[in-house]
Amino acid sequence: MPTATIRVREPRELIALIPHQLGFQPDESAVVVSLREPRGRVGLVARVDLDDLSDASSGPQLARTLVTHLVQDGAARAVLVLYTADDGSAATGGGSSVGDAAPRPHARRSPRVRAAARHVADAAEPYLGDVATWVVGPRGYGGLDCTSFDCCPPGGRPLTELESTTTGAHMVLAGSVVAARREDLARMPTAEVDARRRAAAARARAERRRRSAVAAGSAAVSRWRAEAMALWRAEVAAVHGGHGGEHSARLGRIEAALGDIGVRDAILVSFVPGTGDLAERTLGDGARVDREISRAIARIVDPSEGLAPPFEPTAAHRAALEAVITHGRRDAQAPALSLLALLAWWSADGARAAVLLDRALEADPRYRLALLVREAVDAGMPPGWVRRES
Repeated sequence: MPTATIRVREPRELIALIPHQLGFQPDESAVVVSLREPRGRVGLVARVDLDDLSDASSGPQLARTLVTHLVQDGAARAVLVLYTADDGSAATGGGSSVGDAAPRPHARRSPRVRAAARHVADAAEPYLGDVATWVVGPRGYGGLDCTSFDCCPPGGRPLTELESTTTGAHMVLAGSVVAARREDLARMPTAEVDARRRAAAARARAERRRRSAVAAGSAAVSRWRAEAMALWRAEVAAVHGGHGGEHSARLGRIEAALGDIGVRDAILVSFVPGTGDLAERTLGDGARVDREISRAIARIVDPSEGLAPPFEPTAAHRAALEAVITHGRRDAQAPALSLLALLAWWSADGARAAVLLDRALEADPRYRLALLVREAVDAGMPPGWVRRES
């Protein structure tokens, strides 16, 4: 996702930016945007379900949480954009009228929209003052309480205005791609049946070998783990060479290896540039390299040492994990999905990370790595390199 400093001076430019920042087109959503000093620099962009924010019991607390994230992000002001298909004004136009006068642009805002906006306004008022609120419907957009027909005509301003903005053009030129739906951020095509069968057979053999190694003792387990790490390195190298995902048996063995926490953590360490053979050394005697492991993790999470993920190696790691997932058991991918979510979060793609974590925790609700990454995503905490540059 592009990470250049962005400033917007018109509401339509900001609204056009939001799908690029999220990575998908919001639907039945509430999105808050932090505007920092100087001159309204765009900071945190956070999305929640509109139903959750408008809920009478949970909505106020959710609004307070959002405002807390905005304040922590250094917001001087905030904007709220509500996306819904059932809002009368932005979706269909019309509204109440007085005498023969035309209907007011905002007269038919839905109760959900009103409730969500009220909860954010109440939470933000002591810290950020008034929050400018916009509503985007299926055919138009407009200000929540806009009374100007020049600004917000009945039915809202046309959505085509959002398709031809300077901000949108810059994002597209920078390589930004917007998915049609949130779920599409984690969509991966399933491999062909024969390839999945070969992967499954190899996975079963690898799991039997691991059980035998455990029975034989720690030296045998270390050898099994070293072989597994070599398989991972081979798959990543194959991706670099344009042949990733072609060796389905290797992918099945990697899937089995990811079930071992030691191998999974070694693969995580291998993501970090400058670590050399640290991943392999963690499999021998992790206690001797604890300090090096901590330093490697700091390069992901710590703003004082944080590094941006290197593009080509990260793309190869991502492709290798996706190949494992598309060749593996649908309900047993929590390890690979969690690592993929970590890579997405490290790349400042919190939206994709969140969807991947949903899938990981659906497969295993107690999977520890997924829960740890979820904490960072839910807290709106960026990776170290983003916090350093903010």
